[in-house]
Amino acid sequence: MTENFSRPGAVDLSQLAQQASAPAGGAGYVVELTEAEFDQAASLSTQHPVIVEFYSPRDPNAASVSQPLASAVNAAMGKYLLARVNVDEQPRIAQALGVQAVPTVVAIIGGQLAPLFQGTKTPEEIQDAVEQVGQAAVANGIAGRAQPVAAPGAETANGEPPANPRFAAADVALEAGDYALAVQEFDKLLTETPNDGEVIAGRAQAALLERSLGFDPAAITAKSSDTADLQAQLDAADLEVIQGQYEQGLERLLAFLAAADEDEKEAVRLRILDFFEVIGRAEPVVTKARRRLSSLLF
Repeated sequence: MTENFSRPGAVDLSQLAQQASAPAGGAGYVVELTEAEFDQAASLSTQHPVIVEFYSPRDPNAASVSQPLASAVNAAMGKYLLARVNVDEQPRIAQALGVQAVPTVVAIIGGQLAPLFQGTKTPEEIQDAVEQVGQAAVANGIAGRAQPVAAPGAETANGEPPANPRFAAADVALEAGDYALAVQEFDKLLTETPNDGEVIAGRAQAALLERSLGFDPAAITAKSSDTADLQAQLDAADLEVIQGQYEQGLERLLAFLAAADEDEKEAVRLRILDFFEVIGRAEPVVTKARRRLSSLLF
């Protein structure tokens, strides 16, 4: 994901997939690796598996692997460490390991290299690959836990604008992981300024985070094929948006809307409008979806 929300202190859903289920305080289990740090990272594999992702920011498909991979690793709460290698900046690591294309993902278990996959994979395939690493580690007697590391941007940089005090209560709730309370605080602000775009976007983000707390990705995916089930489609779209698959999530709900009855249409319309705020009103995918939404409703 590349979207960033401009309100100081707002939860940035562009980092949600990477930090899913991460410890409080902006920590997680994903690091960027340089050549100087590679040996140290590899040595940690005697305590816990180290998954190494070779990627390039120039690769248009990078996010489709990076986001679900980081999400799977963070959700395991220290069972693995994900070390990401930017091959444009660290070419010698890739050359040393014979990496010829990106994305390429390998595991290091007890100092031994184990190829996982090359190219794009579905989130489900990535989750399976990560779980196989865990099984192999246990089989080799490696069952330690990685230490959480600070997520990029977790600390306020010098010169960063101070948080808007209007949002203080909502931001405290978000930082505490109390997303239901954050929604309530944004609702209070909306009674004061009903058309405030920052507040509307903040509420949409908090609501999505609140819903995500009860997510079971495997169960959601299993039910997503039932295209006549409203809740199944809403949940699947939520999961896709969190994973950065914005177009897929919007398309799923727009397709459902085309055949929905009047009661279902309103629920779907409201969820789509929330997604517009989460993704960003000016994003091309939103502009395209907004046109289609109008044609379906009017």
